[in-house]
Amino acid sequence: MSLHGDALAVLSSWTAPSAEEEALRESFVEHLRAHDDAMLRACAPGHLTATTAVLSHDGRRVLLTLHPKAGMWLPMGGHCEAGDRTLAEVALREAVEESGIPGLELLPGPLALDRHQVWCHPPHSWHLDVEYAAVAPAGAEAVISNESLDLRWFPVEEIPEPSDEATRRLAARGRATLATLG
Repeated sequence: MSLHGDALAVLSSWTAPSAEEEALRESFVEHLRAHDDAMLRACAPGHLTATTAVLSHDGRRVLLTLHPKAGMWLPMGGHCEAGDRTLAEVALREAVEESGIPGLELLPGPLALDRHQVWCHPPHSWHLDVEYAAVAPAGAEAVISNESLDLRWFPVEEIPEPSDEATRRLAARGRATLATLG
């Protein structure tokens, strides 16, 4: 199955936890059906991306990057690449690349959806963001990448400003998912 096919299957079968996210889910599926290139950055109207909240082994903290373009504390994430086969693979790859932490364990997902305007295609484009969470091994140390101004662990309940509600929601859902697993 192609990455496009995987995204369509994942989003077609995903149960949205809110009416707002159900509307997003439906629009993402429509976008995938209308654009064969919806997984690629080249898709100017908008393209699917994957974001991952990296949680500490106990779920108490979330690792956030100070994003150089957005100027906000955000989870790890980014664009799909040619070799990616699944959205989950994109989410995990981006999390490892941007956190510098090997051995991350992706939680079952997706956990949330978000749509936000970005600078990929002037004057604007959209990221259709499929969001996951991953757990770092105990004692994991993050390594800042060239894609970040800073990289820090924060308590899930104390995500600093500037940030956004999508980041807070994803961190909380990741922690809740980890707690149900055990």
